[in-house]
Amino acid sequence: MVEESEKSVVAESGEETAMSRRVHGEVDGDEGLEEGEILDDAGEAGSSLTSVPKTLAAKHPLEHSWTFWFDNPSAKNKQAAWGSSIRPIYTFSTVEDFWSIYNNIHHPSKLAVGADFHCFKNKIEPKWEDPVCANGGKWTVNFPRGKSDTSWLYTLLAMIGEQFDYGDEICGAVVNVRARQDKISIWTKNAANETAQVSIGKQWKDFLDYNEQIGFIFHEDAKKHDRAAKNKYTA
Repeated sequence: MVEESEKSVVAESGEETAMSRRVHGEVDGDEGLEEGEILDDAGEAGSSLTSVPKTLAAKHPLEHSWTFWFDNPSAKNKQAAWGSSIRPIYTFSTVEDFWSIYNNIHHPSKLAVGADFHCFKNKIEPKWEDPVCANGGKWTVNFPRGKSDTSWLYTLLAMIGEQFDYGDEICGAVVNVRARQDKISIWTKNAANETAQVSIGKQWKDFLDYNEQIGFIFHEDAKKHDRAAKNKYTA
């Protein structure tokens, strides 16, 4: 169940989207079918075909399970430890489950200023202190405020679809919504592996059709120098 502090990430509309309806098998034109009936080429229910219960329809598993996390700006406290307000929202492990949740949550352009929305491999927390993330770093792409929705989706699809040559290096991604800009970052495991990090950065730019230079910062440097941390790699 989504906690009260996390409801702002969930879409307010009570209606499922077309994609969500398809995930559940409610395709246009089949409203009159009985459970398990199949339309023939003429658009009529084929009584001669073997009925297959919808509950047996195969889902398409992903290589990894992934978890959406939300950091609600209204729950942040300047005195609290960094990351203490981050909460897991939903874990998915199939293509259908991804679309079901994605189509029913707010996209970055609809999130409040100050919100952080993460998608990380299951059991990896989006925190520097997580053992898997501790020695890693991140690539970051900047967008004008409200213009990151498409690139956020493409980033998610590339990650969960295992499109990166060094996909095992990836921990997850986060979109940060700020007053003047949106930022999307991909977090990786081993910052010292320059070959892997540069490959991820270059492929990510290709997936997004992004032409500006992007930089990679080690988490250790970010903890020490905050915004003054310098890029170790560029792509």
